[in-house]
Amino acid sequence: MVQGFPIWVIISDYLMGVVMWTLIGRFAMNLFLPEDSSFFFMKFFVRSTNPILKVFKPVTPSFLIQPFVPLYVAWFFFMFRFYLMPWLLGYSVMGMLSFPLESEFARGAANLIGFFVD
Repeated sequence: MVQGFPIWVIISDYLMGVVMWTLIGRFAMNLFLPEDSSFFFMKFFVRSTNPILKVFKPVTPSFLIQPFVPLYVAWFFFMFRFYLMPWLLGYSVMGMLSFPLESEFARGAANLIGFFVD
């Protein structure tokens, strides 16, 4: 167990976190580049998130403009990670389990710039 949680919980949260941030990355890249851009990062974001967007197509409102769809779907992953997952695991405080992926990145960044984090 990592941080007091079973390993399957941490792995599933990391996977959902990567999906969420990839969707946010696609949205951010789409602010500056079209979806059919030849830039390799944009190609990666589009290719890796299209299957996820297809799964969420039935719950995506038709009035939502296309560039905002990845951000809308990322919101589902955020809500699941922050509210539903801790509730399903039986924690009374919302957000108790939230964002171990981001905590690891923050800890690594703090160590990189010279702050020592325990």
